[in-house]
Amino acid sequence: MYPDPAHHPPVQRAVEVHQPTPYPLAVAAPAPVVSVQPGSVPAVASIVLPDGRVVTGYAVDPAQPEPVTVKPAVSRTAVNVALGGVGFLAVCGGLILLTSFIAALTAFITQLIVLAAVIFGGWIAVQVFSASGHQGGTTVNIRKAVIKRNHFHG
Repeated sequence: MYPDPAHHPPVQRAVEVHQPTPYPLAVAAPAPVVSVQPGSVPAVASIVLPDGRVVTGYAVDPAQPEPVTVKPAVSRTAVNVALGGVGFLAVCGGLILLTSFIAALTAFITQLIVLAAVIFGGWIAVQVFSASGHQGGTTVNIRKAVIKRNHFHG
Protein backbone atom coordinates (compact mmCIF):
# COMPACT_ATOMS: atom_id res chain seq x y z
CA MET A 1 0.00 0.00 0.00
CA TYR A 2 1.11 3.37 -0.85
CA PRO A 3 0.61 5.93 1.88
CA ASP A 4 0.02 8.76 -0.54
CA PRO A 5 -2.40 8.19 -3.44
CA ALA A 6 -0.66 10.93 -5.46
CA HIS A 7 2.49 8.78 -5.63
CA HIS A 8 0.57 5.73 -6.84
CA PRO A 9 1.93 4.58 -10.17
CA PRO A 10 -0.63 4.48 -13.02
CA VAL A 11 -1.82 1.06 -14.08
CA GLN A 12 -1.47 0.26 -17.76
CA ARG A 13 -4.19 -1.86 -19.26
CA ALA A 14 -4.24 -3.42 -22.64
CA VAL A 15 -6.91 -2.19 -25.04
CA GLU A 16 -8.67 -4.82 -27.09
CA VAL A 17 -10.43 -3.76 -30.26
CA HIS A 18 -13.08 -6.04 -31.71
CA GLN A 19 -14.04 -5.73 -35.33
CA PRO A 20 -17.42 -7.07 -36.43
CA THR A 21 -17.13 -10.03 -38.70
CA PRO A 22 -19.53 -10.07 -41.64
CA TYR A 23 -21.72 -13.12 -42.02
CA PRO A 24 -21.84 -14.70 -45.41
CA LEU A 25 -25.15 -14.29 -47.21
CA ALA A 26 -27.21 -17.39 -46.83
CA VAL A 27 -28.89 -18.66 -49.95
CA ALA A 28 -32.54 -18.57 -49.22
CA ALA A 29 -35.05 -20.91 -50.76
CA PRO A 30 -36.98 -19.20 -53.56
CA ALA A 31 -40.25 -17.68 -52.43
CA PRO A 32 -43.38 -19.33 -53.74
CA VAL A 33 -44.92 -17.58 -56.71
CA VAL A 34 -48.38 -16.24 -56.01
CA SER A 35 -50.60 -15.47 -58.94
CA VAL A 36 -51.75 -11.86 -58.86
CA GLN A 37 -54.59 -10.48 -60.85
CA PRO A 38 -53.50 -7.85 -63.37
CA GLY A 39 -54.27 -4.38 -62.11
CA SER A 40 -53.88 -5.40 -58.47
CA VAL A 41 -50.09 -5.30 -58.46
CA PRO A 42 -49.00 -2.54 -56.12
CA ALA A 43 -46.63 0.18 -57.30
CA VAL A 44 -42.91 -0.30 -56.78
CA ALA A 45 -41.19 2.35 -54.68
CA SER A 46 -37.46 3.16 -54.56
CA ILE A 47 -35.77 5.00 -51.73
CA VAL A 48 -32.22 6.42 -51.88
CA LEU A 49 -30.50 6.14 -48.53
CA PRO A 50 -28.05 8.85 -47.35
CA ASP A 51 -25.05 6.63 -48.06
CA GLY A 52 -26.14 6.26 -51.70
CA ARG A 53 -27.69 2.80 -51.59
CA VAL A 54 -31.06 2.34 -53.30
CA VAL A 55 -33.74 0.24 -51.64
CA THR A 56 -36.56 -0.90 -53.93
CA GLY A 57 -39.76 -2.56 -52.82
CA TYR A 58 -43.50 -2.51 -52.91
CA ALA A 59 -45.26 0.32 -51.18
CA VAL A 60 -47.15 -1.01 -48.21
CA ASP A 61 -50.08 0.86 -46.83
CA PRO A 62 -49.63 1.58 -43.16
CA ALA A 63 -51.73 -0.64 -40.93
CA GLN A 64 -54.90 1.12 -39.92
CA PRO A 65 -55.75 0.70 -36.27
CA GLU A 66 -59.12 -0.78 -35.54
CA PRO A 67 -61.70 1.89 -34.88
CA VAL A 68 -62.28 2.30 -31.20
CA THR A 69 -65.91 1.93 -30.31
CA VAL A 70 -66.94 4.73 -28.05
CA LYS A 71 -68.63 3.32 -25.02
CA PRO A 72 -71.43 5.39 -23.52
CA ALA A 73 -70.78 7.00 -20.18
CA VAL A 74 -73.62 4.96 -18.66
CA SER A 75 -74.08 1.26 -19.36
CA ARG A 76 -77.23 -0.01 -21.03
CA THR A 77 -77.95 -2.22 -18.04
CA ALA A 78 -77.98 0.78 -15.70
CA VAL A 79 -80.33 2.63 -18.04
CA ASN A 80 -82.67 -0.37 -18.23
CA VAL A 81 -82.72 -0.75 -14.44
CA ALA A 82 -83.47 2.96 -14.01
CA LEU A 83 -86.27 2.85 -16.58
CA GLY A 84 -87.71 -0.24 -14.90
CA GLY A 85 -87.69 1.60 -11.56
CA VAL A 86 -89.47 4.59 -13.08
CA GLY A 87 -92.08 2.29 -14.64
CA PHE A 88 -92.56 0.46 -11.36
CA LEU A 89 -93.09 3.76 -9.52
CA ALA A 90 -95.62 4.84 -12.15
CA VAL A 91 -97.52 1.57 -11.77
CA CYS A 92 -97.47 1.85 -7.97
CA GLY A 93 -98.81 5.39 -8.20
CA GLY A 94 -101.57 4.19 -10.51
CA LEU A 95 -102.39 1.32 -8.15
CA ILE A 96 -102.62 3.73 -5.21
CA LEU A 97 -104.98 5.94 -7.22
CA LEU A 98 -107.02 2.90 -8.27
CA THR A 99 -107.25 1.71 -4.66
CA SER A 100 -108.35 5.18 -3.53
CA PHE A 101 -110.96 5.29 -6.29
CA ILE A 102 -112.34 1.87 -5.32
CA ALA A 103 -112.51 2.88 -1.63
CA ALA A 104 -114.35 6.12 -2.51
CA LEU A 105 -116.77 4.27 -4.80
CA THR A 106 -117.46 1.70 -2.05
CA ALA A 107 -118.19 4.47 0.47
CA PHE A 108 -120.51 6.20 -2.03
CA ILE A 109 -122.48 2.99 -2.73
CA THR A 110 -122.74 2.30 1.01
CA GLN A 111 -124.17 5.77 1.58
CA LEU A 112 -126.69 5.24 -1.24
CA ILE A 113 -127.83 1.94 0.33
CA VAL A 114 -128.23 3.55 3.76
CA LEU A 115 -130.14 6.48 2.22
CA ALA A 116 -132.46 4.08 0.35
CA ALA A 117 -133.05 2.06 3.55
CA VAL A 118 -133.92 5.21 5.49
CA ILE A 119 -136.29 6.49 2.79
CA PHE A 120 -137.93 3.07 2.21
CA GLY A 121 -138.17 2.40 5.96
CA GLY A 122 -139.77 5.81 6.47
CA TRP A 123 -142.31 5.10 3.72
CA ILE A 124 -143.19 1.75 5.34
CA ALA A 125 -143.54 3.40 8.75
CA VAL A 126 -145.87 6.02 7.32
CA GLN A 127 -147.98 3.31 5.72
CA VAL A 128 -148.21 1.28 8.92
CA PHE A 129 -148.94 4.15 11.27
CA SER A 130 -151.42 5.90 9.00
CA ALA A 131 -153.48 2.69 8.58
CA SER A 132 -154.28 2.51 12.34
CA GLY A 133 -156.28 5.72 12.27
CA HIS A 134 -157.95 4.96 8.95
CA GLN A 135 -161.67 3.91 9.13
CA GLY A 136 -162.23 2.61 5.64
CA GLY A 137 -161.19 -1.01 6.32
CA THR A 138 -163.09 -4.16 7.39
CA THR A 139 -163.83 -4.43 11.08
CA VAL A 140 -163.89 -7.84 12.72
CA ASN A 141 -165.48 -8.18 16.16
CA ILE A 142 -164.18 -11.06 18.16
CA ARG A 143 -166.51 -12.34 20.91
CA LYS A 144 -165.55 -14.34 23.85
CA ALA A 145 -165.47 -17.91 22.94
CA VAL A 146 -165.81 -20.71 25.38
CA ILE A 147 -163.84 -23.82 24.75
CA LYS A 148 -165.07 -26.89 26.69
CA ARG A 149 -163.82 -30.34 26.16
CA ASN A 150 -162.40 -29.68 22.76
CA HIS A 151 -165.66 -28.11 21.50
CA PHE A 152 -165.89 -24.57 20.36
CA HIS A 153 -169.06 -22.71 21.45
CA GLY A 154 -169.30 -19.41 19.82
